[in-house]
Amino acid sequence: MATTPSPRPPMGWNSWDSYGTSVTEQEVLANAEFMAEHLLPFGWDTVVVDIDWADPTARAHGYNADAPLELDEHGRLLPDPGRFPSAAGGAGFGPLAAKVHALGLRFGIHTMRGIPRGAVERDTPILGTDATASQVADPTNVCEWNPDMVGLDHTQPAAQAYYDSTLALYAQWGVDFLKTDDMLWPYQAADIEAYARAIARTGRPIELSLSPGRDLSLTRLDHLREHATMWRICDDLWDRWEDVEANFARFARWAPFAGEHGWPDGDMLPLGRIGIRAERGEPRDDLLTPAERVTLLTLWVVARSPLMVGGDLPTSDPATVALLQNRDVLAVHATSTGNREVFREGGLVLWTAQGPDGVRYVAAFNLDAEPRHVAVDARDVGLPVSADGVDGEVVELWSGEPVRTSAVAVQSDDARGVAPGSAALHLSIEPHGALLLRCSPAA
Repeated sequence: MATTPSPRPPMGWNSWDSYGTSVTEQEVLANAEFMAEHLLPFGWDTVVVDIDWADPTARAHGYNADAPLELDEHGRLLPDPGRFPSAAGGAGFGPLAAKVHALGLRFGIHTMRGIPRGAVERDTPILGTDATASQVADPTNVCEWNPDMVGLDHTQPAAQAYYDSTLALYAQWGVDFLKTDDMLWPYQAADIEAYARAIARTGRPIELSLSPGRDLSLTRLDHLREHATMWRICDDLWDRWEDVEANFARFARWAPFAGEHGWPDGDMLPLGRIGIRAERGEPRDDLLTPAERVTLLTLWVVARSPLMVGGDLPTSDPATVALLQNRDVLAVHATSTGNREVFREGGLVLWTAQGPDGVRYVAAFNLDAEPRHVAVDARDVGLPVSADGVDGEVVELWSGEPVRTSAVAVQSDDARGVAPGSAALHLSIEPHGALLLRCSPAA
């Protein structure tokens, strides 16, 4: 079944980078309220509760084996009422979702492939069938890194019924977005299809995000587009330059296929105050440099990846929050087309894209640890050229400053590598830094 087209990549906040498995209702609401006030006008509209919301023993730095997960009589996970008080009495995430919706936002949760081990041990009945959890469980196909779940045997019709019942419950709560894990490594085609089928049967427009994306191949593209809104193309991304740099090659492969029928996802943005009770690291402001933060956002924007911030918004540095409020940058993310890498050599990486009404975009990245001063041939990045140089106004969108350009009549040291009769863009890029340029047509 085809997914509902998404006109732009999803944008929002996810609790993982800050709180790992341990986020509370109060913390979710604090981030939702901050988003509604400061980020919703810029397109950020989704709040996602990440993994293990059913575990009353959740902690920082990992998962608990044999955790006493909250389950209903049909083996479906329920939010821990200790961390989510409004879920008490079987209300589930309905009250929290209603509060998030009242702020003008969408509500999302994390889910895992399969059926809870606790449901299999109790042999709970599967809603709408005569089968029980143990009859549909596949203990040979379990998650490598999370101990909560057992795989489903999709040769048993009741396996689909279990997914149908869980998705019906999420729809009843008012869930708009699902980050569903352990789907892509190894690639779980039967689960992806069954999960998408169950979403369709709810009648509610729920966006489906698939994780994690280690070693994901383009051969899966058509299947992914048919069944999901977005899919990870990497493992978990953290606040390390090597994690950011590794995604350049992945986005170069995947970005040309991003569009309303599906969005390759470079994972969450580990920006701001993270690690508070996270799976990895101690409480900290992210360890990226200011230039590296701009590079991270520029790459995700020009590749049109979903944008899910991982930092705790109310306690993050205002300068980091301000990066998320740049309308001109976010317009590239929302409306550009034809996004692709066009050059990579010696630490210099160039991307191009088209915007509406003849606008063209160029992203220039310096992957080296030293500053870079370079003259780029305007024709090499698809910009129009006149006798006077670049034919149009060129502005760097993060700073709002005009970009120096010049016509090139003869070869010179200042524009080495730029052909006569073209034009040069004169760029200075910080170590591990980026520039995002917009060329507007001449009046």
